[in-house]
Amino acid sequence: MPADEIALKPKGADQVQAGALPLAGLTAWQGLVRHGGLKSGQRVLIHAAAGGVGHLAVQIAKARGAYVIATASPQKLDFARSLGADEVLDYTKGDFADKVRDIDLVLEPIGGDHAKHSLKVLKRGGVLVSLLNVSDATKTQASARGIRVERMSVVPDREGLLELARLIDANKLTVHVAKSFPLEQAGAAHAFLATRPIGKVALTA
Repeated sequence: MPADEIALKPKGADQVQAGALPLAGLTAWQGLVRHGGLKSGQRVLIHAAAGGVGHLAVQIAKARGAYVIATASPQKLDFARSLGADEVLDYTKGDFADKVRDIDLVLEPIGGDHAKHSLKVLKRGGVLVSLLNVSDATKTQASARGIRVERMSVVPDREGLLELARLIDANKLTVHVAKSFPLEQAGAAHAFLATRPIGKVALTA
């Protein structure tokens, strides 16, 4: 493999956690740091904060000194709090845009109208990082308000992997694996994913 795409396993993660880390971890890290330009002291809103990407993003943002506001479903609120989120919002109870303001950075992994809706909470000069496509209309609205929109796709990244490993070994980042399945039960793993579990799902050889 290209040397700039790999890194040693973190000492503080077991094999299953290490296997579950790279894709979701790099997505969170690149979204916040590379695309979002996250700085200490900024206010960050992370949607789906108990999901595979979200639960890592909350911890990464906290480790970098951000004030983190997280959205999650009712049964996942306590988990989101346990990650260190400063505020946790139940997205089933009212409009998050009525409860949040002056956000510097939004990490948006859900899609649909979520990107457009998230513009309401961003301050001028803020950044919306979306893991899914953003409509031209939403981009136009963002531009008119001085908000930068970043549509990102994760890429192999040794620097990012090393940073994730440093966070794990410093006890600032933990990969939560909801359940692991043997490879021959990949279909069952996909079915379990459809239940929207907390954290990651892993396959083992």
